[in-house]
Amino acid sequence: MAIEAQNVEKSTITRLPIYQKAGLQHTAALSQARKIYIETYGCQMNVSDSELMAGILTQSGHRTVSHLDDADVVLLNTCAIRENAETKVLNRLKQLNHRKRRDPELIIGVCGCMAQHLRDRLVEAAPYVDLVMGPDAYRNLPMALNAVTNRDPFLGVRLDKSEDYADIAPIRKEGIRAWLTIQRGCDKMCTFCIVPFVRGRERSLPLKLLVEDVEKLVEQGFKEVVLLGQTVNSYRYESQNRENTPTGTSGSDFGELLHAVSNVNGLERVRFTSPHPADATDSMIDAMANSPNVCNHLHLPLQSGSTSVLERMRRTYTAEEYRDLVAKLRERIPNIVLTTDIIVGFCGETEAEFMQTYEMMADIRYDSAFMFKYSDREGTLAHKAFPDDVQETEKGRRLREIIALQEKISAEINDAAIGETFTVLVEGESRRDANRYYGKTDGFKTTVFPMANSAVGDMVDVCIESTTAHTLIGQIVL
Repeated sequence: MAIEAQNVEKSTITRLPIYQKAGLQHTAALSQARKIYIETYGCQMNVSDSELMAGILTQSGHRTVSHLDDADVVLLNTCAIRENAETKVLNRLKQLNHRKRRDPELIIGVCGCMAQHLRDRLVEAAPYVDLVMGPDAYRNLPMALNAVTNRDPFLGVRLDKSEDYADIAPIRKEGIRAWLTIQRGCDKMCTFCIVPFVRGRERSLPLKLLVEDVEKLVEQGFKEVVLLGQTVNSYRYESQNRENTPTGTSGSDFGELLHAVSNVNGLERVRFTSPHPADATDSMIDAMANSPNVCNHLHLPLQSGSTSVLERMRRTYTAEEYRDLVAKLRERIPNIVLTTDIIVGFCGETEAEFMQTYEMMADIRYDSAFMFKYSDREGTLAHKAFPDDVQETEKGRRLREIIALQEKISAEINDAAIGETFTVLVEGESRRDANRYYGKTDGFKTTVFPMANSAVGDMVDVCIESTTAHTLIGQIVL
């Protein structure tokens, strides 16, 4: 039997400590303050959610720690996009159970998308887990820690279409790049994707609040802000107060948000991920073309170059519409860097349909791509509607072919950059050479160079001398 969470009261959008927001006493007064280690799996949204969890727990009197050995609570913030991600977490839980046997007081929690997706099955597979908390239940984490018993796990897996955590201040790690969630959930219902079922419906945060957040991030020393959403460019906030929008209209779209954020004094760069091609509006493109600190990198998921496959995927655009969008982007933003996501072996994909994807990749010539074999996910629309009928060996062959193609294209594009100079935001010490720094260009290309007189957080000009398919290598131009 599991203990079910009840929703903690939310109130107006003000960055107050969570225990004040809920009308509670400080959690530390209710039980012992705990040392909590958060381990993150998956995408940038999960990184942002881990920072949110740290904010909730810290404001409730607990303390996050950077080493597992120092913790009396371990929270795994998980991903459910592919089966491999869930398998990795289950293996990690087995490792943590060995430690729990030595230290029975250790609390183990599974949070995030996998917790929402597997729910009761997770409790059966790992009965030693004490907490199972979905993406809309993080507000209940302090209460859950108090409610843990030796018998029953605490379950918080209720989706809440109004939960946006707008009143919670995340705890971010120091660095030059900050993640800022502008939208939660997804309404797209792609047949291969589990996200709408584990993160719920789309809801966007107020533009005014997001601009204030960016101002605070700049004050804290962050140079670059990455706007996050499951389909980030479908952002739209409908305000009841016309003064909340810079245009005086009743709502704000993603292009308006980009313009507003890019005008924050002291912000060097704005990025966003991941957009949906169907929502790549003229407003968004205008903001990218006309705002100098909105980066010229766009990660634009294609998934398939076959219109018939896109229809089975419910991607809401055709291959030709996607090509037209790329042409428009390159006309408006000539130096744009395009990256993408590709799935091969989706249900019913024929060799001819696969070749349409291959040929589109060859024609568009992405700078890089994330490429995957289709993974059938229980609970998705595809799992219910289509047989997973492409053989694994065939999926593997197709994946190897597009990887080889993309590696060749990436190497050629990078080679063409030799002799050019790019502005690079210095991020840290190179892993392979302590005398070199690495950073990202405006187009999000990793660049390695001697430190010279630069420091982390500096913007430096680097002349490219050599390349690999994944890295630019050069010298600072003094």
